[in-house]
Amino acid sequence: MFVVCLIVFGMAFRPTASTNMTHQAQESITIGIVIVHEKEQPDIPTMVADALKKVSAKYNGVEFKDYYIVYDRERLQFGDDERFCDALSQGISMLLDVTWIDSRYISGAAETFGIPYFHVDLSIQTYVKLMESFLLARAGNDVVYILPTPEDVDATIYLLIADSYLRAIVFGELDEDTVTRIKDLRPYPSFYAIVAGTMQMNAILHQAIDGGLVRKPEKWNLLFTDLQTDKYAHEDTFPEMHRLLLDRSACCILMQQSAPCVCPESFDPMHVHLANILDAIVGWSIDTVPTHLVRSLNCTPQLDQEEVARISTARGDLLSQMALMTHFWIAEDYSLIRPNVNLSIISSAKTNQIIGSVAQGQSVVLAGNETFQPSKRFFRVGTTESVPWAYRKRDAGGKVLRNPINGEPVWEGYCIDFLHQLSIVMNFDYDLVSPRNGTFGLRDPDGRWDGLVGDLVTGEIDFAIASLKMTAEREEVVDFVAPYFEQTGILIAMRKPVRETSLFKFMTVLRLEVWLSILLAIVATAVMLWLLDKFSPYSAKNNKDAYPYECRNFTLKESFWFALTSFTPQGGGEAPKALSGRTLVAAYWLFVVLMLATFTANLAAFLTVERMQTPVQSLEQLSRQSRIKYTVVKDSDTHDYFRNMKNAEDVLYQMWRNLTLSSGNDQAQYRVWDYPIKEQYINILSAIESAEPVATAADGFRRVNEHLDADFAFIHDSAEIRYEISRNCNFTEVGEVFAEQPYGIAVQQGSHLQDELSYFILELQKERYFESLTAKFWNNSARSQCPNTDDSEGITLESLGGVFIATLVGLTLAMITLLGEVIYYRRKESNRNFIKVAPFGNVDRPPIERSDKRFALKEKSIAAVKHLLDLDSTPPGNRAHGGAMKIGTKREKPIPKEITIGSKFVSAAEKQQKLSYIAIMPRNPIH
Repeated sequence: MFVVCLIVFGMAFRPTASTNMTHQAQESITIGIVIVHEKEQPDIPTMVADALKKVSAKYNGVEFKDYYIVYDRERLQFGDDERFCDALSQGISMLLDVTWIDSRYISGAAETFGIPYFHVDLSIQTYVKLMESFLLARAGNDVVYILPTPEDVDATIYLLIADSYLRAIVFGELDEDTVTRIKDLRPYPSFYAIVAGTMQMNAILHQAIDGGLVRKPEKWNLLFTDLQTDKYAHEDTFPEMHRLLLDRSACCILMQQSAPCVCPESFDPMHVHLANILDAIVGWSIDTVPTHLVRSLNCTPQLDQEEVARISTARGDLLSQMALMTHFWIAEDYSLIRPNVNLSIISSAKTNQIIGSVAQGQSVVLAGNETFQPSKRFFRVGTTESVPWAYRKRDAGGKVLRNPINGEPVWEGYCIDFLHQLSIVMNFDYDLVSPRNGTFGLRDPDGRWDGLVGDLVTGEIDFAIASLKMTAEREEVVDFVAPYFEQTGILIAMRKPVRETSLFKFMTVLRLEVWLSILLAIVATAVMLWLLDKFSPYSAKNNKDAYPYECRNFTLKESFWFALTSFTPQGGGEAPKALSGRTLVAAYWLFVVLMLATFTANLAAFLTVERMQTPVQSLEQLSRQSRIKYTVVKDSDTHDYFRNMKNAEDVLYQMWRNLTLSSGNDQAQYRVWDYPIKEQYINILSAIESAEPVATAADGFRRVNEHLDADFAFIHDSAEIRYEISRNCNFTEVGEVFAEQPYGIAVQQGSHLQDELSYFILELQKERYFESLTAKFWNNSARSQCPNTDDSEGITLESLGGVFIATLVGLTLAMITLLGEVIYYRRKESNRNFIKVAPFGNVDRPPIERSDKRFALKEKSIAAVKHLLDLDSTPPGNRAHGGAMKIGTKREKPIPKEITIGSKFVSAAEKQQKLSYIAIMPRNPIH
């Protein structure tokens, strides 16, 4: 690509004569020189005049006639130019061409008239050619030249057209518009090159730095065309830049002096070069063809073939001799005479060390073991935000982080890591570029694409790496390389239902009215049981003859206790004896069994339903309900999928409708009452539009997370959904993946990168690189911190914690009851009057006068026993006189069988087998 300026050149003619020569009439030699130059070279006459002064001082008696013609490139002929013809009428010895390219018209006119032709370079082309040799040594293939003047730009463009091996773009003076154009170059250049004097170099670099062009200093190369490099202002700012400086030896070579020599401050290589050429040509003309002077009065060639051949041969010999001179540089098979400007290659990165030189124009020689760092290719890579593929890094506040060096956003993600690995194995540098319009790429009704696909079509980027699906529509305008990711598709994401935590959730298994009914049944059963036991003649209470042993007395308290304990698997204890009571108990037990079974079954079902994660399990179920809303990202691949499926259903319906309504008899077999294809996607797209598609995937996940009742779903790319699920415990996927498609890198159609990228992707697959990259971004380690909600999970404490609380409450009530019993018992005992009695063994002893209540209680107890037995005893007065009490001497009624008195134990069970206990005291209360 070249930036070419079309310029119309005028013509001028100015014959002059050298006024500083010494003329000798007998030996005078006249040399007519025609100098053809560009209109943009107004200083050429002055340069030639100065050079002729130096030459005339060396060759006395030589008269110079110099004619200057401004070349007109619009003319297809040069030999019939009137100014050239005027010069021919006075005589021409040689034609000096200092135009920017070897014009075949100028050289052809010289050959037609037999005039020796010499093409001399006095422009910036020599320096540009030296820079090109240096860049080729650095393995460059493209470059942006930045030159100080429009004349230099034009000269460089003509050089690039005729003789260049690089893909080059040329710019003149830098301004805001030029800086913007350089930034927008596609593809990104491998190198930048500035060719200018020191002061001009400072100004150009200052503008480039301010415009943000110098982001990779190692790609910038500077060539100084003067010896004032000590005034270079950016040596310490960008040490990575390579500098090509005029070597001091170049001054000595061009001035044809032995090194070391003293170079004047105003040393200009081109002025010295022009003087050297005129010196060589004039000397050759005097020595070889002293009488050769071509004249023509009417621009008609009058050639002496032998003379022309001799002059042509002599000219060739002269050029061969000049090619061997150290101060000339004449390339092979090319007659352009350039100055031999040797350059020193300076690398500031190595403390201003000379690492090499450029000699004889094309020979780059490195010093010692120095080597050039291999040049890396540079690509503009397109991407767009899509988590986790590629996204701008943000801080905690959501602000985009930027690179402190170039101010560009910092990107991260799967594709960014993948691109970095590709840049290593393929050895290239890159810039990440986001599309100005759109994201991945949509085609408008006019067929134009935006987004990444559009940037590839227009050449804004070299290739695109993102979550870009390979579709047939995109394949029409771009090419895809081998897929780098497994098949991905569309998936549904929903929020897990939020469980209502309650310690008494088990109580919600039955409704409040059921619990009240159960309580009423317990109370009613207890009251009925008490009444039946009280009034039934066959109860244990009313039929003691049938039940002489102790039986359970169903008081109201005992009846309530029986009803409560019967509600547990432990049972209620001893049942009533009457048939009516047992009938009531049997009915109550049947009620208890049914209620316990019902509660157990409903509790299990209730807890199982509670653990269900989503109310729908597929896209079909989602489309058949109306409670759960769902949406997609607007104009995304998923949105396009549902649009296309809806359009397909519409077309199929029209085809079926036309088929069944056709009047042909053969179509009768298709006539049915119902449409045979389900209109699923029509309903889905309608529901999506009613729920309003979201702008980004982040908005979709946010809306799902806000619906705590799991009544909203987000349909999106399966890889992104699974990534979000691995990071958020609230999300879950629904159903299976559908509409699967691969991801691929997109390149321009016919791009040379397609095969190279495919090759290295396959190499990375063999090294299992993508597996490790997938594990990095779809790592499920975050899920380990989520609460377990699988079906295998046991019943949580939150669901049945109320059972434990009820038990603790019961224990607490039991302890409170115990405390009340102890307090009540102590208070009751403190209010009772006790009588002390003496033991039976001490009854014959005289009483001891003590006021202790314990002895009074003993005496009272003995007297009570005697009274109960109605025994004869010695009156108290006789006991006082030492009389002994005789037991059993007098008895009005027999001793009850339940009482055994005496020194020898006799079991009452031997006489009465029904007794299972031994009574040592009367059963009735003594007091």
